[in-house]
Amino acid sequence: MSSFDDSLQPILGKKSADALAAALDLHTVGDLLRHYPRRYEEFGKLTDIAGLEIGEHVTIQAEITRVTKHQMRQRHGTRTEVEITDGKHKLTMSFFNQLGKYRDQLKVGAQGFFAGKVGTFNKKLQLQNPEVQIFDEDDDQELQKMRPVYPAAAKMPTWKVANCVRQLLGVWDGAEDPLPPDLRNGRGMLPLDAALRAIHMPDGWEHVSAARKRLKWDEAIAVQLALALRRQATAARPAPACPPKPGGILDAFDARLPFELTAGQQEVGEAIATDLTSRHPMNRLLQGEVGSGKTIVALRAMLQVVDSGRQAAMLAPTEVLAAQHARSLQEMLGDLAQAGELGAAEHSTRLTLLTGSLPAAARKQALLDAASGAAGIVVGTHALIQDKVSFADLGFVVVDEQHRFGVEQRDALRTRAADGSSPHVLVMTATPIPRTVAMTVYGDLETSALRELPRGRSPIATNVVPVAEKPQWLERVWQRVREEVASGHQAYVVCPRIGEAGAEETEEPPLNDDGRRQPLAVEEVAPMLASGPLKGLRIAVLHGKMPADDKDATMRAFAAAEIDVLVATTVVEVGVNVPNATAMVIMDADRFGVSQLHQLRGRVGRGSAPGLCLLVSEALDGTTTRERLDAVASTLDGFELAQLDLEIRREGDILGASQSGKRSQLKMLSLLRDSEVISQAREVALQLVSDDPGLGRSPGLRGMAETLVDSERAEFLQKA
Repeated sequence: MSSFDDSLQPILGKKSADALAAALDLHTVGDLLRHYPRRYEEFGKLTDIAGLEIGEHVTIQAEITRVTKHQMRQRHGTRTEVEITDGKHKLTMSFFNQLGKYRDQLKVGAQGFFAGKVGTFNKKLQLQNPEVQIFDEDDDQELQKMRPVYPAAAKMPTWKVANCVRQLLGVWDGAEDPLPPDLRNGRGMLPLDAALRAIHMPDGWEHVSAARKRLKWDEAIAVQLALALRRQATAARPAPACPPKPGGILDAFDARLPFELTAGQQEVGEAIATDLTSRHPMNRLLQGEVGSGKTIVALRAMLQVVDSGRQAAMLAPTEVLAAQHARSLQEMLGDLAQAGELGAAEHSTRLTLLTGSLPAAARKQALLDAASGAAGIVVGTHALIQDKVSFADLGFVVVDEQHRFGVEQRDALRTRAADGSSPHVLVMTATPIPRTVAMTVYGDLETSALRELPRGRSPIATNVVPVAEKPQWLERVWQRVREEVASGHQAYVVCPRIGEAGAEETEEPPLNDDGRRQPLAVEEVAPMLASGPLKGLRIAVLHGKMPADDKDATMRAFAAAEIDVLVATTVVEVGVNVPNATAMVIMDADRFGVSQLHQLRGRVGRGSAPGLCLLVSEALDGTTTRERLDAVASTLDGFELAQLDLEIRREGDILGASQSGKRSQLKMLSLLRDSEVISQAREVALQLVSDDPGLGRSPGLRGMAETLVDSERAEFLQKA
């Protein structure tokens, strides 16, 4: 039998194998067999043109309606314009002196595949110099019945991928099925080799459905087995027990609270308190709306750990947020965080901020406080996990906005407890996570959620400003900002890019490869506003490349209402709390993700006055991009928005290749449509690992976890 690790070159030849490797990163038999069709085109059924997105590489099945040749005056040669249709909408294709092999094929009435990147010309959708495959009426009718359409690239269109797959399947003699027959037969699933053949060369939709059922199950069970194995390994590690201590700092803190905890905060707090008492490490994910009070829950847990004689660390993704956390924790604790100082409370500790850009003397003292144990709570950025930072007895790690950290950064803190034990870990996010994502990506963590907001939060109105269709609305945007400032409030203007100081200014912003202009930048927008629509207002900028002292000074000035309008990047996305800021304008809002827009919006409406968020975008009505913005404007419920986002966006790598650094092996599983499959796989995996720890008696199943979810990705799952 063949191996999935076999090279493609001996089977396909050097030219085809090199082309697949260069264009699609496909190197082995397994890579190509798991490069599943994106969809299937039935002969005569045309692709819907209306949903195409600019910049997207697409394959369209359409019919030619017009062919026109133009002699070019400014340069030698001809431009051939071909119009195609899906029966309702039209799209043009331009060939500049490159008609070549298509010269005799591009005729009115012909149908075929047309592949290329979607751009615009004269404000109309266009494909420039696309790859073409015209259907021949003499083609094999079976091949025409269901044509697989593969994820493709400019130099490797779908039909070339299909040819390579057919060539491979013609000589492939199958591979060993890792799924035990009783598990496979009990669920009525195809053998693996039959499923792979069916997905690439189906006889009909029933054939496709049966293949997808098997391949989805393989991916789901592989992930859940990897998570179950990691969960088992984590539970076996020792952890420092941190039971509550009556009459300690936590009790003193609770006695001073000027408000009552919400029911959700109390419930989650009790679960965490119980976890911290255990001699096995807590691994808990706390998700909650912007402003739902996650920080107070984390602080109470840190105080329980300090009461037990150990240290707690809080890790934030940016220096701005770390400094903000340190200030807010200090304010909440008051004299409870002044141990060793005059006026300190009877039961007190010390809070230390440690970031990469602290002055030398302050950094030396912070390092000493952490190493000696003088600081019960240490707040910082990734500087906390450098080798030179040591703790006296680290018992608890809080990771805020965990999705902003790399895996290795998060994991490094796990090795910092004394005696080789693992500290308890609480990861927090204000980005609500759909249930299937929680089961798949964070499946080794216990999950808690804070859904209710503390009393007193103000409503936020969100509106889309479609400047491509209604450019005059932008003037009204700046009028609204002026009105908020005139009322004694402040505003944020958020841009996707920092910009380049000293860059040559031009009339129009430069264009990207897809014909779209570059995103607006802080260093371009701020001076434009200062000399134009917001002239006379106090405007400042804030972005990640500024020196730490400048960033901190700017945030302090904004918090003190010494700045009217803060033009910033997403450094204000999380943790920034200025109740007097009531308005936010997000420029090029379509360049941000749904959850990011929701996070940003959470910076306003934090005081007694209502908040206003304006999403400025050139996205056209009817596109999925605009649909995403409309979804954000339609609800303030982050949990509802997370589900809407999952429904709207095209699903990519389930486990996030950007986080693990590896290309995902999970191609078939859908977080939106396959929640039942994921749930069933989770139950089966937990039972299998419980019955056979380490899966020593089931090498095929263990291999699935290690092959479909490679070792580095399994580490990512365990650390996420």
